[in-house]
Amino acid sequence: MKTGTGLLILTAGAMLLLGGCGHGDTSGRQHEARLFGATYMTRNNPYFDVLNEGIEEVVEANGDILLTRDPLQDQEKQNEQIQEMIDEGIQMLFLNPVDWEKVQPALDACREAGVGIINVDTVVKDRDSVISIIETDNYQAGQLCALDMMKRKDQAKIVILDNPIQTSITNREQGFLDTIADNHNYQVVYREAAAGEIEVSSHVMADLLRRDISFDVILGGNDPTALGALAALQQARREEGVLIYGIDGSPDFKAILDVGYVTGTSAQSPRSIGRKAAETAYRYLDGEPVEKYISLPSTMITRDNLHEFEIDGWQ
Repeated sequence: MKTGTGLLILTAGAMLLLGGCGHGDTSGRQHEARLFGATYMTRNNPYFDVLNEGIEEVVEANGDILLTRDPLQDQEKQNEQIQEMIDEGIQMLFLNPVDWEKVQPALDACREAGVGIINVDTVVKDRDSVISIIETDNYQAGQLCALDMMKRKDQAKIVILDNPIQTSITNREQGFLDTIADNHNYQVVYREAAAGEIEVSSHVMADLLRRDISFDVILGGNDPTALGALAALQQARREEGVLIYGIDGSPDFKAILDVGYVTGTSAQSPRSIGRKAAETAYRYLDGEPVEKYISLPSTMITRDNLHEFEIDGWQ
């Protein structure tokens, strides 16, 4: 479900007295519905829709309400929207920041208002401001792409399309780079930010193709980035012989992988991240101890093992 700026998504109805169920209340007693907030860097990537669904399932099961906002990759807007949700009366915020540093004013506002923060998918710089961090092992995801590449090629010239303000992508890139660091046969010849979006990545790759740079491997910081690069390569008829890696395990990427246009993706489970985040929030609200950092493993998907996974769904 995509949302425009300032639009609220209310789950489990309005502020009513509802019978509790699920993690927060299994006794059958009634409670006043609690208000939760969620904000993701963008809803232009279906990954975040699935992550939100994971949170939503747990919140609805407890008879509570989730407000969801879309800042459209604008950190200032995200900070404003978080303040609006604080004013609405949220008790807990599920946060995926646009910019891991510039989100700080929103973290401060939550602290002042007594609103707890569960940090999902992309880590904020000020970790002390959040109750718990739940993400995929992004470093491992990058490692898996590098190891697969090294099985296929004895040497390579590599293009990395990253997004420095997003720590999840930065950690994936670092995992990849550390894996090839001791082998000089693998060289990174170009690196550029692509915002984690298809359209931006396509423009970045089109610009690269106008330069005299030779390459035969592309690492996209996520699946949309990799697919944007593929689109530009196909437009220029330059895709032949290029290995293309994404990270997410999205249905779109797996469909393209099935026909052989891309090489592999390190799969995440956004639904599992969402569920784990919501369950952690309820444990905290119930006064139970919670882990400060929770990392979920990544899985490498290539055409060789694609039959083991559902193509039109997330892991």
